[in-house]
Amino acid sequence: MQVDEREQLLIEWLQGVFETDDFSCEEVSSDASFRRYFRVFLDNKSFVVMDAPPEKEDCTSFISIAILLFEKGVNVPQIFHQSLDLGFLVLSDLGCESYLDNLTQSVADSRYNDAVQTLHKMHELALNDIDIPHYDLASLQQEMNLFDEWFVKQLLGVELSKQEQQVLANIKNILSQSALEQPQVFVHRDYHSRNLILTVENNPGVIDFQDAVKGPITYDLVSLYKDCYIAWPDEQIYAWLDSFLQQRKARGRHDDFDKQRFYRWFDWMGVQRHLKVLGIFARLALRDGKPNYLNDIPQTLSYVMAVCRRYDALLPLVELIDRHDLVGKFEQQRQEVMT
Repeated sequence: MQVDEREQLLIEWLQGVFETDDFSCEEVSSDASFRRYFRVFLDNKSFVVMDAPPEKEDCTSFISIAILLFEKGVNVPQIFHQSLDLGFLVLSDLGCESYLDNLTQSVADSRYNDAVQTLHKMHELALNDIDIPHYDLASLQQEMNLFDEWFVKQLLGVELSKQEQQVLANIKNILSQSALEQPQVFVHRDYHSRNLILTVENNPGVIDFQDAVKGPITYDLVSLYKDCYIAWPDEQIYAWLDSFLQQRKARGRHDDFDKQRFYRWFDWMGVQRHLKVLGIFARLALRDGKPNYLNDIPQTLSYVMAVCRRYDALLPLVELIDRHDLVGKFEQQRQEVMT
């Protein structure tokens, strides 16, 4: 197997850290950024090593947030060795089985309840004591702009008219205001089945939290329940939301919003997130040479269409998508890119 320059540099660094070369190192995954992960076996122990090229990724947020969450009782990787200059971290190994690997209807209630208990812990963090960015209006808008730039224009080759651009801008403003009016909490930002690791104790293990922000209470719930990689029936999702609210009350939270408003926040937060994700998946395919992410677009797009059809304020987005047959154009484009 060919070893690239970064991997060779990593192996040399590990030899110094472990003071031996008697270990094995194999790549186990990469993610939607420039990070890669390796599993290292040494003396009957295993570690996960993060490779985050310093010119493209910054490990400082991962380290500070890992410490914060660990102190709150969240099951995150512990950091044993680090080199910010090289972009390497040696982490505890939470295991090989993500939620997505074996997530069936029979275990869903239990697994998701465990995940929500961890969310409660994160939501109880005092935001004034945490040095992470705010999920502000500019951030929300910038993310949604990925939809028309990368999905509509770059992937599908569709140019929107000035009037259509204004329609889209109005939708983005509605979604942004809905996000900003919600209670603001610690937001993981990618709290989904690929970033939750099934563990025997303190389930789940939580990874990929370095982009955390102070933001809307429904954001991580959307990532969890309207996952781009696995879908659940609406009635099950809203039953889980009801349980989440009941648990908040039992934990002493006195919310000043009713259930219907919370549902709308959740639905509209989902549209914001999924517009962003459609743009990201398109960009990963076109710019970063990761076409497999195109296979996750149909589910993501179906979430957007289903929610927008239920709210009059969001119907113009459905009409825009239908007018340009973006669904049909995408399927044609996917076939061309994948072949």
